[in-house]
Parts: sequence; structure tokens; C-alpha cells
Amino acid sequence: MSLLALAGATTGCSYLPSVSGDKVLGIVTPYRLEVVQGNVLTKELVARVKPGMPRAQVRDLLGSPLLTDIFHQDRWDYVFTIRRQGAEPQKRQVVAWFEGERLKSLEVPDDLPTENEFVAAINTRSKRGELPKLELSEAERKALPLPPKREAPAAEAMGVQRNYPPLESKP
Repeated sequence: MSLLALAGATTGCSYLPSVSGDKVLGIVTPYRLEVVQGNVLTKELVARVKPGMPRAQVRDLLGSPLLTDIFHQDRWDYVFTIRRQGAEPQKRQVVAWFEGERLKSLEVPDDLPTENEFVAAINTRSKRGELPKLELSEAERKALPLPPKREAPAAEAMGVQRNYPPLESKP
């Protein structure tokens, strides 16, 4: 009897719907880990970089490159990929070419977004009409409380302070 129940249970599993697309068993949507790799480069960031800049300044503006090759020392690859649940996956590559220690040129894809376009592309809340605020208005900045002023501490005597009795006593 138990062998018959085991056979029935295993054949019954073959008729269950499996993982298809984003759903498990056709009902449940599992959590998918958000994967972000590389440097987020936008039109505003790339516009700051000019030919003739030293490598250190390019690194300060764009960040460390994701790929540097010992055989191609004049090329830095800035690759960015993101996979986020509820948003389209994105991949972009910006290549910096150097001549010695100076930037020669920058290869930028045509679809490089602005900061606002990038936030809108990865924001899953925008479907509900909730867009994040990126900057404070001038009125909001003025409404911020000022940090408290710190008073400078009074100068204290350095070292151990001792009080000795006089060496001679007066008659």
C-alpha cells in the first residue's frame, strides 16, 4: 500500500506547474537579488571630463575603472550593469583612451542617460507615481536648522599641577 502511495505522490508532482518566467508554480513571485556592478556614469559626469586631463583627475571624476588591462595600459573600461526586479536590465560601457598620462579621448554610448533619466529607469516606484526627490529647493535649504555653534574650550594648564610648601620656615 505504501509503495502505491509513493508512486502516486511522485507522479502527481509531474503535473504541478514549474518555474516559468517570474512566477513559481504560476502564483508566487520570488525575490530576486539586485545586482549592480561597475560605475554609474551619466551625461553630467562624462561632461566634466576633458581631453588632456591626467589619469588621477579622470579617476577622481569617474571613479576607478572596472577593467584595466596590463596589455592595454592606455585603455580604461568603465562598465556598468544593473539587474533589478521590476525594471529593465541595463548595461553601458564607457572607454577612456590615454596617451601616456593624459586623456586622449572618451568613447561614450549614445544612450548614456542623464541623472534624472537613470533614476527614472531603475525606479520601480514611478509606476505608482512616486518619484524620488533628488535636490532640495532653495526654500527647503533655508528652512534647515543651523548647526549649533561650539564654544572653544578654555585653555587648561598642561601637565600635573602641584603645590609645594615653602622650603624655609620663618621664625
